[in-house]
Amino acid sequence: MNPTNPTNPMKILILHNAVGADSRPDERDVLVQAAAVAKDLSALGHRVETAGCDLDLSSLKRRLDDTRPDLVFNLVEALDGHGRLIHLVPAALESWGIPFTGSGSAALWITTHKIMAKQRLAAAGLPTPAWIGPFPAEMPAVGNLTCPPVDVAAHRWIVKSLWEHASFGLDDSVLVSGADRESIEAILRDRAPRLGGACFAEIFVDGREFNLSVLAGPAAPQVLPPAEIVFEDFGPDRPRIVGYRAKWAEESFEYRHTTRRFASDEDDGGLLARLRDIAAQCWRVFDLRGWARVDFRVDGAGHPWILEVNANPCLAPDAGFAAAVARAGLTSAEAMAQIVAEAV
Repeated sequence: MNPTNPTNPMKILILHNAVGADSRPDERDVLVQAAAVAKDLSALGHRVETAGCDLDLSSLKRRLDDTRPDLVFNLVEALDGHGRLIHLVPAALESWGIPFTGSGSAALWITTHKIMAKQRLAAAGLPTPAWIGPFPAEMPAVGNLTCPPVDVAAHRWIVKSLWEHASFGLDDSVLVSGADRESIEAILRDRAPRLGGACFAEIFVDGREFNLSVLAGPAAPQVLPPAEIVFEDFGPDRPRIVGYRAKWAEESFEYRHTTRRFASDEDDGGLLARLRDIAAQCWRVFDLRGWARVDFRVDGAGHPWILEVNANPCLAPDAGFAAAVARAGLTSAEAMAQIVAEAV
């Protein structure tokens, strides 16, 4: 079955997390993604349905048994508002033998748990900032500050949610300076309830920020053009972070002054080549599929640091992945065709 051949269409169910009237802006955004994907898949000739799902996986199984889709396009980002449950629907689809787009349950589980992701990056020899935590401790913190040792008080630290993405809980208060390890651990205990129940701290890399999107290809993943986030008119007292307001509060200074530009090989050729290579390595290390994004900071010495590996980044038309697709000379429908082709 050819996923790009409109004379032989597939029945595709676009599955996303259920959204309610009280859902946050980052949660409601999945509806924008679903509409955009549906438009592209329909343009490719496929028969498309869209459905929201929740923790009632038995109900989901009944719907799948009734509709019998050829493929599920998985846009589920959370269940019951919890990002840590992102892997449950893919795990169920794997158990039921139903093909779906994007990364599998193991990749989603590991990349969503930011400490497990950092441990895997460190084990693969890929650069990620040193960390403290998580709190509550769910596993031994193998490979963090003890290898190599770090002078905690000499660094600035950023406190992040362990499980939640979309810059959940990130604001100016998350940066900590001049604190020893015990003080930072106390801060983690205090902030965990406000950060999805668990959090950690990592060394804050005060430098340039890059996002590299990766798209499944017929023979190998395609690393799309690198985008840099530019912090325009940020004074010395305003932290250069892409926090929650920068992503979701359209009226805010942060939203209006964090802009995306595509980096030039002429200006940053060596650095961009290194970022592309690391992004491709992340795809292999985590066994990613479909589409992904790797977020970097580059310090003052030009060294890149991996902040996050996102196994299912936003597919909304105004998001970074769509911008990188267009910059690569592809239409959004062509990108969707590549994602579907890999999954069938």
